[in-house]
Amino acid sequence: MSESPHTPEAPGVREASRAAEPAGAAGAPEATEAREAAEPSEATEPAGAAAKAQEAVRATGGPRSARPQAAPRFPGGPSPDPAGSHHERRIRSFQPRRSRVTTSQGDALRRLWPVWGLDIDGLRTLDLAELFAEDGKPSDRPVVLEIGFGMGEATAQMAAADPDTGILAVDVHTPGQGNLLGLAERNGLTNVRVANGDAIILLREMLPPASLDGLRVYFPDPWPKPRHHKRRLIQPDFLTLAAPSLKPGAILHCATDWEPYAEQMLEVLTAHPDFENTQPDGGYAPRPDFRPHTRFEGQGLRKGHVVHDLLFRRVARPEATTPED
Repeated sequence: MSESPHTPEAPGVREASRAAEPAGAAGAPEATEAREAAEPSEATEPAGAAAKAQEAVRATGGPRSARPQAAPRFPGGPSPDPAGSHHERRIRSFQPRRSRVTTSQGDALRRLWPVWGLDIDGLRTLDLAELFAEDGKPSDRPVVLEIGFGMGEATAQMAAADPDTGILAVDVHTPGQGNLLGLAERNGLTNVRVANGDAIILLREMLPPASLDGLRVYFPDPWPKPRHHKRRLIQPDFLTLAAPSLKPGAILHCATDWEPYAEQMLEVLTAHPDFENTQPDGGYAPRPDFRPHTRFEGQGLRKGHVVHDLLFRRVARPEATTPED
């Protein structure tokens, strides 16, 4: 998600924006119906008058329907584009997928989103101790941010294996959000919170400095075509943005099965002054025991791909000093 600002939005986001337009907006079916109802019939009026009336209706866009917007699909659940009206449009490194939400996923979204979910709207600073509070008591758990969790199976496994660490899991895939919430409930995982929206806005606008104990980016979209490489998440600008939210010593853990992307990750991370490789040889790391195999990983392995893990530590740079007069 390290994209340059003030660039056109991604196609999926444009679709979501259009879906949220009020009824009767230009191009909507109800607006077309209203225009047709307003147009006089050629059988009852002279052809010239009918043509003029049609031209006038087209020029004004036609009368707008008064039908209210449809009710939200999941009342109280994730917003289609939580920060869309508040922040600049730019190229995004994710493409929202339109997939069917199962009955159980929809039920989890309706019931559990108000408890364990949050929209990334960019309008507030999160208090992570309050976000992970239990029984009204603020949490002192260390918190790790996971960007892109798919259907959430691996996230749930990591949360179950380390209940003393909070996982703030970010994704835009609605079925996956519902699935992870359901997994958390069924397994009694009180250390998971699900965030909906753009992780860039979360890091830039909503997380306090030095609030995270780790950052996980597992199998991000490799955007293999050269013209799409600018959409790749692990870029120098993203690392510069993420570094202030990480505590000194926090681990940035990336994994990918796309060899060219792994090479880019290693190059970019090695060159960045805010991070240092945990591997003495400066190369890739063995897969740590705490990272389970993911669905995307399994797909890559079946295709003969090689999976690379990268573990880099956030380093504290000395404050700049000015020479004495």
